[in-house]
Amino acid sequence: MDTSEKMFLMLLMSMICATTFAQKEVIVKAGTIVPLRSSNTVAAADVKVGDKVLFTVSRDINIDGVTAIPYGTLVSGNVTLAKKSSWWGTRGRLSMDITEMVMPNGTVIPLQNGKIHIKGKNRTALSVCLFAFFIWPGCFICGSKAEMQAGYEAQANVASNTSLIVE
Repeated sequence: MDTSEKMFLMLLMSMICATTFAQKEVIVKAGTIVPLRSSNTVAAADVKVGDKVLFTVSRDINIDGVTAIPYGTLVSGNVTLAKKSSWWGTRGRLSMDITEMVMPNGTVIPLQNGKIHIKGKNRTALSVCLFAFFIWPGCFICGSKAEMQAGYEAQANVASNTSLIVE
């Protein structure tokens, strides 16, 4: 191989490397909707206020022709209310607030408007009627559980404009 062929090969390789590892800066605008899916089943009886709840982004989010937020990106939230069902037909209640998304490169993007409220069935009327008219054990009837199943779909919004470097 002579010198000109070597130079041509080096130039070709450097162009391939430059295009392969080209990075682009994109701005994820405040208000961008992020579709989510819960990673695990969460029951009000098993968690307490402040516990972390995990979600993942359920589809790629493209900005300016590139994938800015890839499918599967981790998102976390916090439990804000956890009341298990109890006697006298009281239903369970579970509330969560989705707070942040952690990009694959470690960048944390704050989220907002990601509030989830789940309620079980209230059976208080049934419990009271049974207790008053038929049998005293009616007071032991519980409402149904509040439970968010794995795969539950939700969404949140990006809280502020965020600059990202994507490949």
